Amino acid sequence: MCWALAAVVLFAVVTWQVTTGGVLRDADEALSRRWRRPDAPPAGWVEWWAQLGADLGSLAVALPVLLAASAVLWWREAGQARLGGTRPPGGWWWPVAGYAGALAAVPLLVVPLKALVGRPGPLGGTGYYPSGHTATAVVAYGAAAALLAYGSAGRSVRFAVRAAAVLLVTACGTGLVVRGYHWPLDVVGSLLLGTGLLAVAAAITARRPRGAPPPRASPAPAPPDR
Repeated sequence: MCWALAAVVLFAVVTWQVTTGGVLRDADEALSRRWRRPDAPPAGWVEWWAQLGADLGSLAVALPVLLAASAVLWWREAGQARLGGTRPPGGWWWPVAGYAGALAAVPLLVVPLKALVGRPGPLGGTGYYPSGHTATAVVAYGAAAALLAYGSAGRSVRFAVRAAAVLLVTACGTGLVVRGYHWPLDVVGSLLLGTGLLAVAAAITARRPRGAPPPRASPAPAPPDR
């Protein structure tokens, strides 16, 4: 839970800077103007890749990835059960439920925060902080990596899926800024928010009893005859 607490504290600092027009917000907007290439439709390869990255934060893209990771965990557990091996702690449904809950919490937090902060966007409009696409990408791809690394996955598998999640989230956040859909601090705030949600989900999953079910207790020996 330390990660969750640190993420919440940093998110509060970023939100304070955004709402009060602090020094971070000034640097944020200057950086955005330097990176932004909002021409639509995408006119070149940079814009095309940026748009592709931004679309990774869409629920229509991210949710199937999480569902696929859940299916892989179920399939792996079913295979271990058929072979008589040890199942992942708590069964496949427990981590899936925990991380699905984290994804469901994204709009419950992001939508009220957008209305409360009311930050104007780089290209106009209001309600851009925090970034819903970034929060969705962080939680969905982070959760998918956690599910694929859950239980008996080897070290190389854990490293590969976590690296892939980081790459996808980075592409999403960069694309949102380059295309002019969000300011950089919108993305940073959602990175922190999503990290906090993932940390809470991981803590809930970790509280499930680990290992195989305990063996049945042996019957107590009968008292000696007197």
